[in-house]
Amino acid sequence: MARQLESAGCGLAKPRKPAGFDWEAAMAASLAGDAATYRRLLEEAGRWLRRYFARRLSAELVDDAVQEALTALHLKRATFEPGRPFLPWLAAIARFKGVDCMRSAGRNRGEELDENLHGVASHESASLSGIVMGRLFERLRRPQADAIRLVKLQGFSVREAAMMTGQSEALVKVNIHRGLAALKGFFGEGEAVLQMLR
Repeated sequence: MARQLESAGCGLAKPRKPAGFDWEAAMAASLAGDAATYRRLLEEAGRWLRRYFARRLSAELVDDAVQEALTALHLKRATFEPGRPFLPWLAAIARFKGVDCMRSAGRNRGEELDENLHGVASHESASLSGIVMGRLFERLRRPQADAIRLVKLQGFSVREAAMMTGQSEALVKVNIHRGLAALKGFFGEGEAVLQMLR
């Protein structure tokens, strides 16, 4: 279920902050022209991106994806809004570049189809589930949806989710509880789907 939701655009990346490194301050200094800090930011971003892509892509695609994402970070750095969390911004870039790399690899593979192929499993059910869940999440309050996505679907700890959303840890827990209760109401008898989120 989590992978279906992530493929439908409902997932968020799992940022892990390096100890003692302030992403937001480093980005602000970089935008102000501090070249040394910008080099350090790119090094830390490269390490984070390597871990991110290693969990999501085949080994032969990781290096290209890291370079593509770092290039996009450089080209789009002026779009970063000071005062906003850096890692979710970087994670969004990484997600799009990861998809681009997978598409490119698929186009370049050039494998011939088996002539005896009689049918391919349909992805209709998974796609429909992702769309339905996305629409149900839109009915939740934003803090509730974010907390559930991060903790229940992406596997973040409550502490990490609190850092990413700006909520307190207690509020993250409350938003998860209330959000799941609201989803249960939306589903009516569909308790089985909620069990997959628990």
